[in-house]
Amino acid sequence: MKYDPSLGWDIALSIELFVAAILVLMAYKIVKTIKNDAFSPEYRSVAILVLGDIGRSPRMMYHAQSFAGHNVQTYIIAYKGSKPLPSLLSMSHVQFLYIPEPPRFIAKLPRALFLLAMPAKIAIQVWGILDAFIFQIPHPPQYILVQNPPTIPSLALVWLAARLRGCKVIIDWHNLGYTILAMRLGEKSKFVSLAEKFEKTFGRTAYAHLFVTNAMKDHLVKKWDLQGKKVVLHDRPPSYFHQSTPSEIHDLFVRLMPFIDTDLSWFPNYNLPATTPFTEVLKSPVSFTADTSLLERRTMPSLRHERPALLITSTSWTPDEDFSLLIEALRRYEIKARHQRSTNPKHLLPKVLMFVTGKGPERAKYMRELQHLKNEEQWEWVRCMSLWLEPEDYPRLLGEFFRDFLFSLLQAEY
Repeated sequence: MKYDPSLGWDIALSIELFVAAILVLMAYKIVKTIKNDAFSPEYRSVAILVLGDIGRSPRMMYHAQSFAGHNVQTYIIAYKGSKPLPSLLSMSHVQFLYIPEPPRFIAKLPRALFLLAMPAKIAIQVWGILDAFIFQIPHPPQYILVQNPPTIPSLALVWLAARLRGCKVIIDWHNLGYTILAMRLGEKSKFVSLAEKFEKTFGRTAYAHLFVTNAMKDHLVKKWDLQGKKVVLHDRPPSYFHQSTPSEIHDLFVRLMPFIDTDLSWFPNYNLPATTPFTEVLKSPVSFTADTSLLERRTMPSLRHERPALLITSTSWTPDEDFSLLIEALRRYEIKARHQRSTNPKHLLPKVLMFVTGKGPERAKYMRELQHLKNEEQWEWVRCMSLWLEPEDYPRLLGEFFRDFLFSLLQAEY
């Protein structure tokens, strides 16, 4: 083929050579390890693979917490990023094995460059995962639990590690990797077709399969004839998720308000730390003991009647979560609230503050769109902002929403 610099063949060739070198080195180390590995799988042990930020994978952290709570030696293989659950950090049966994360700019590349960079990204992931499974874990684990998606190269690598070291693979199906790839490349892409075959080949024969819903289980059993045990584990909050007390809500918003980046004049008047837009501290009535001695007045936080209504959604800002639905819903609420004010001013709708937690590639795009709508249509009743919370604050915030609303934007192929 005639060399054409515009096609970037030099870049593609460099990437292919890099991948080839990595795979040759990896194959050598695997063969060397197999010859010296006389260990059978360690009883009551599990390796949990999350090809992402473990601190942003609550379901997998709860799995780890459950295993460790039953005295199962638990290895967590993931990218280092957000702070994990404090309980995991203190558990003696939990060990974190962090793997290198591919450069984040790859996910933001145009389609053509994205395809060229994929081999390099996969090579980095392959090396990190196999290094953890084969060299960092001292004994083969009895089980390997992997989150799917991402699918490539996770499923193939756990399949390989399981056969080399005698482990049993458990897949936690959150969604389908090839359908998410189709949102980026189009359903007719050959890469999407290959990704589907890859996911089916390495996924259907696992020892066990976990699902978030019955619909997902029924869909995959019918579509791919899944083998092994099949169990539906619905997402449920752990015991420390509860309805927050006014004191907990007050303490949370005293700490959060300095980081709120929306127009502060939109909120009811407040004065930290005595009041927040959602709570106020009131003095209790004077109390007397049996000998009628006067006790000091106590301060008791309470919820404000004029506080905004709170909505929250947790998102990874990926294409399988249709944020446009939420934008349209907020827009319609703004219109409805204005209409209510003009037709029935004695019964106004509450203002709405929307918190969107999480981090991801689509965040900047949708937040710009929201800001544009707010300015162009001069929103008065609705505000939306992105927010990232530490693990210990997330239950407190959700505890407030036992009074208001939570919802999910996830789309699934089932």
